[in-house]
Amino acid sequence: MEDRFDRLARVLMSKNEHLTYDDARSWIEGLWEDFESSRARAGYKYGGKNKTEEMVVQWINSFGPKLHEYETTNPKFKHLKKKK
Repeated sequence: MEDRFDRLARVLMSKNEHLTYDDARSWIEGLWEDFESSRARAGYKYGGKNKTEEMVVQWINSFGPKLHEYETTNPKFKHLKKKK
């Protein structure tokens, strides 16, 4: 998993120059966990790491360039909000 998260964090950094490695890594881990827990709560069978990675890559491609602008009250992601 370490290699997978590292690779995805680097992909996210390539899409968003505003994120540090630690920020990108936190985003990847949070998105990964949210997808897996949401699927489980919805009653879907575990799709495996490859399925989760596919979804995280889709989110990186769709939202990665703007993640540094994300506004949240969710404590899981709140620390990633940059102070202006």
